[in-house]
Amino acid sequence: MDRIEQLEELAHTHFAAKHAARERALAHARLLVRHAGTAIRAIHRREFALAEGLLAQAHAEITAIQTDLVGFPELYYHNSITDALKEFAEARLTMAFVHEAALPLPDELTVGYVAYYNGLAESVGELRRFTLDALRRDDEATAERLLGAMEDVYELLITIDYPDAVTGALRRATDAVRGILERTRGDLTTAAGQRRLERALAATWDKLSGSC
Repeated sequence: MDRIEQLEELAHTHFAAKHAARERALAHARLLVRHAGTAIRAIHRREFALAEGLLAQAHAEITAIQTDLVGFPELYYHNSITDALKEFAEARLTMAFVHEAALPLPDELTVGYVAYYNGLAESVGELRRFTLDALRRDDEATAERLLGAMEDVYELLITIDYPDAVTGALRRATDAVRGILERTRGDLTTAAGQRRLERALAATWDKLSGSC
């Protein structure tokens, strides 16, 4: 019975500490998601200095999570934490794409590979939004560049053919990327056709006006 009592004490000590660490980490994860989401909104408003500040705050939350879970590393890649890390990866990668900067690598972001590559997939949706905004501003060069980035991401993702248990259902995210890419390519094709038509009409009008 002495051993049973010892096991009971060990269980309560371990799991109470693990539960407390998890609760602290989840609180930081919620802040991480908030900062990352707000950073993405700032990026779309082109408030890049604000976005960088928010991303720095988000990264501080990652450091806090790592500190909270130092004795329980298995919790760092648990669903709720991974989802928060994915949001950060998405925001940081979106910023890099918009600025034509080198993409940070998974180990540089310290978010883990599942969060990184799923965040990379989700960044394509943000790039579509940027692409459509560029079209509305008649900035065809930026729209084409971002479409090229989206194509590069998709071509990368389709090479990652491993079970969902390994990649965190990355194949489903890749399928979504394909749909986003096809719609965006269609939007750019339509916009380019409309602009060619407008230029042709304008040239014809100028020619007719000059002959009068």
